[in-house]
Amino acid sequence: MNKIIETKLPDINLRMALEQDVPIILDLIKGLAEYEKLSHEVVADETKLRQSLFGDFRFAEVILAEHKGRVVAFALFFHNYSTFLGQPGIYLEDLFVKPEQRGKGIGKLLFSYLGKLCIERNCGRLEWAVLDWNQDAIDFYEKQGAVAMDDWTVFRITGKELELLAAKHI
Repeated sequence: MNKIIETKLPDINLRMALEQDVPIILDLIKGLAEYEKLSHEVVADETKLRQSLFGDFRFAEVILAEHKGRVVAFALFFHNYSTFLGQPGIYLEDLFVKPEQRGKGIGKLLFSYLGKLCIERNCGRLEWAVLDWNQDAIDFYEKQGAVAMDDWTVFRITGKELELLAAKHI
């Protein structure tokens, strides 16, 4: 049985995702990608999500927000680790609220619950990345007390370059 987290907002509950939620999670991921104009980059499918979220080794967790029993938002996150703090942290990969549900405080609820999880799990920080053009998201996070880490640059290696790297010296 999955615990329902009641909130102060009428008709809004949070809960951890279950394996049967995979199709809904994929739909939310596609909605986020469409919003970010990155639909062409989505290669996730139900099989990949089921394996990585609910397989023998769970790489990430998902919190779902429901309005009157219908899923309207999600936050996907995983643990990272700070050597400087000597503590785990939570990395928020994605937070998305369906456009027709925005402005009701659902994003704030998800974000606040992530903060609560950080405290409960003895995490030293909550981190995430935001597209530099997404001023609405930047404003939202700053209103929650977040500070941009302008002195850090995110790097990424994927695809063929990742395969080349893996084969270089080992």
